[in-house]
Amino acid sequence: MSSSDDRSAWVRVMPAVFVLIWSTGFIVARFGMPHSSPFTFLLMRYLLSMACFVPWILWAKVPWPQNRQQFLHLSVTGILIQAGYLGGVWAAVKSGMGSGLSALIVGIQPVLTAIWLSAMHARSEASSAPVEGGVHVSAITPRQWLGLMLGLAGLLMVVWRKLTQGSTMDHVNFLNITFAVMALLCITAGTLYQKRFVQPCDVRSANTVQLLAAACVTLPLALLEVERVDWVPEMFGALAWSVLGLTLGGSSLFYMLIQRGAAASVTSLMYMVPPTTALMAWVLFDEPITAMTLAGTALTALGVSQVVRATKI
Repeated sequence: MSSSDDRSAWVRVMPAVFVLIWSTGFIVARFGMPHSSPFTFLLMRYLLSMACFVPWILWAKVPWPQNRQQFLHLSVTGILIQAGYLGGVWAAVKSGMGSGLSALIVGIQPVLTAIWLSAMHARSEASSAPVEGGVHVSAITPRQWLGLMLGLAGLLMVVWRKLTQGSTMDHVNFLNITFAVMALLCITAGTLYQKRFVQPCDVRSANTVQLLAAACVTLPLALLEVERVDWVPEMFGALAWSVLGLTLGGSSLFYMLIQRGAAASVTSLMYMVPPTTALMAWVLFDEPITAMTLAGTALTALGVSQVVRATKI
């Protein structure tokens, strides 16, 4: 197989690999959350991830962003996607919200993205002028809207048992709802901002700039936390996978997918995260898989297929 064939094959499997890696986020939270406060854990994740990226960048002589403006744009996306999204999700779970409800709230992201893109398209059509930094915004097609609605319905089916039955972790209050909504708004805004403003750049240097910005925002919040880190094997494992799998792997793939694909198509992949997480929890923790979970997973997959069909990732 030629190098071009290898590259083509990798591009085709990137979305599936991204979903698998990203879905381990709640698994990591289950292992690590009881042993650390959220912002302290995330700060360690950011710093250790940079400690991996920087030597790699220097050894491979990876170019850094070309100008100060691109450093600024990458910093903004880092604050939104890394600090805002991850910080919001972890703080919501730590404050008592169950993974089902937090996944459902964050799972609204593809719909918000589609609404924004459709509004920008209507604005572009009305003014007959390009928007988004000189680039025309494509409309969300009826098939994609159908896919988004199917995906949201499937997602609700997957998390329905957790929402209705609850658990010892399911305590909804104003604080954790605020954290979850903040995470939703940050991941949506960060995805759209990166697609519009961030120019193509090596993923290693781009990720490092984003992580540095996220660390700067997270540091003062971590200093306010009083809970001590409990260095047990589960904590070591959760932190190691957060760095090597979720940041070096998942966040890098997310960056590349946004650069390569349409924002609505990329964000629709987020619909597949809760079903995949449910399957992982069944394997690792023997959490039951119901008929509704399986039906919701199938419906979600159908919805995502309708969204990504019109555009190539």
